[in-house]
Amino acid sequence: MNKVKIGVYELTGCAGDALLILDCESELVNIFAAADIEAFLMAKSDNSHGPVDVALVEGSVTTEEEKEELLAIRQRAGIVVAIGNCACEGGIQAALTASGTWSKEFKQVYKDLKHTNVRPLPSQPIDAFIKVDYYLPGCPIGQEQFLAAFTRLLAGHPPELYRFPVCLECKWHENDCLLNRQIPCLGPLTKAGCGAICPSHNLPCFGCWGPSEEANRTAEFQLLQEKGFDPESIKRKMAIYSGTTVVDFFKSLGKEKRSR
Repeated sequence: MNKVKIGVYELTGCAGDALLILDCESELVNIFAAADIEAFLMAKSDNSHGPVDVALVEGSVTTEEEKEELLAIRQRAGIVVAIGNCACEGGIQAALTASGTWSKEFKQVYKDLKHTNVRPLPSQPIDAFIKVDYYLPGCPIGQEQFLAAFTRLLAGHPPELYRFPVCLECKWHENDCLLNRQIPCLGPLTKAGCGAICPSHNLPCFGCWGPSEEANRTAEFQLLQEKGFDPESIKRKMAIYSGTTVVDFFKSLGKEKRSR
């Protein structure tokens, strides 16, 4: 049987997800033996730009050039998997996009400088431009999560991810809820899969695995307000890793405020 052709591609981000794959040291030889790694800039120099069965794409789209690169990847890939928070949600760099201040902040930094080689865009997740088949959340993704997903993709099966929030993982660890201790934790809004590592060390969840499918942002926002936290600080915390997914929610808050 022909091996599955894999391409690993990096857009704007810290490259932590690609590095995580390389950190699978004891499994790395088996990974390269089980599949044909056609493109992986961080791991090999003889990269191909031909068709692949599975494209693993990390990073958000922040330039016109990256948009064009992503469209080309989609054309030659059978399956596209967004890996990491930047590709899935837009990443930390999309926080200003969510707040609606990207143009203002960009002008403050670059003034009236004309961009010729790189044409900037507000950071967006890759599904703003192409169809994404599967998502692997995380900042960065987890090693066990990646290996399980990689194995299933090689076998022609979709990755299986948790659909519930971090709170359930906290219950598995028998952690005391940090919200009960007046600590602003985003566990109720965040996808599980990290093992609740931060709350297990008495640190609040910051949402780095992205929003869970049924995140009730309104309830969390109201709860944190009732606990005495400033609305603007709550919005900033919720925007850090939620990327463009909170834009509509923030707009609804503004409409609600104006109607009062």
